[in-house]
Amino acid sequence: MVRVGLIVAPGFQAMSFAPLSVFETANFTLGERRYEVRVISETGGHAKLVWSGNCDRTLGCTQFDTIVVGGSLEVSPATPGLIAFLRNAIGSTRRIAAICVAAFTLAEAGLLDGHCATTHWFYARDLQNRFPKIKVEADRIFIADGPVWTSAGMTAGVDLALGMVERDIGAEAARHVAKMLVLHHRRAGGQSQHSALLELDAKSDRVQDSLVFARRNLHEPLSVDLLAEAARLSPRQFSRVFRAETGQSPAKAIENLRLEAAGLMLQQGRLPIEAIAK
Repeated sequence: MVRVGLIVAPGFQAMSFAPLSVFETANFTLGERRYEVRVISETGGHAKLVWSGNCDRTLGCTQFDTIVVGGSLEVSPATPGLIAFLRNAIGSTRRIAAICVAAFTLAEAGLLDGHCATTHWFYARDLQNRFPKIKVEADRIFIADGPVWTSAGMTAGVDLALGMVERDIGAEAARHVAKMLVLHHRRAGGQSQHSALLELDAKSDRVQDSLVFARRNLHEPLSVDLLAEAARLSPRQFSRVFRAETGQSPAKAIENLRLEAAGLMLQQGRLPIEAIAK
């Protein structure tokens, strides 16, 4: 059984709990208890934080296979006790992860020295300036470098946890968990923190449907007629509505989606440049 401990500290954000749902859902989809999840804090007991609840464990009372440090709304110094715990744990714990700005906590403990790491894009430059021994990759969803894992903003913690499930059990299990969680799109670790779909900010279901269709068929020629058909609109009406909602022409939007997809494939290094260019 894989024991997972989520560390919460004063000021932590409730979204830090989202990765735990990934492990619990993995248990459900597998029909067996592969993961045991616990919320822990430095002192245990009642946690009067952004979320108010009980921590059933204190630091150091249980051996964990995986330790996840929850993120907070802003960067704040870690306590000496937490730093000491993390430094001691790295030798006996298989992996230690940080969600969002919790990367600063791992950095304070010296656990990211010599490693590649990421954090929320807004704080990435600060992380690099304060801890020059880290190779900060600001535009990554999550990074697994040896025993240390780091993720971007809060929702990226879900992608990080899915990456762990894939590493532990396999890609098929991770896909089933993502499907059970009704994730619209499972993001790979190398994917940019900035999404072309988010930038387009389509508001109507019909335009969103056309963009989803486009993203799934980027390897095919995508004409306005095809996109309009996916949106269930006439080509003329579709072009007008699309530009009104996104501020871009359909052709420009498809170009940006293709550039984003090509960048991800280049980062993954699975295909030659000639194949990606097609």
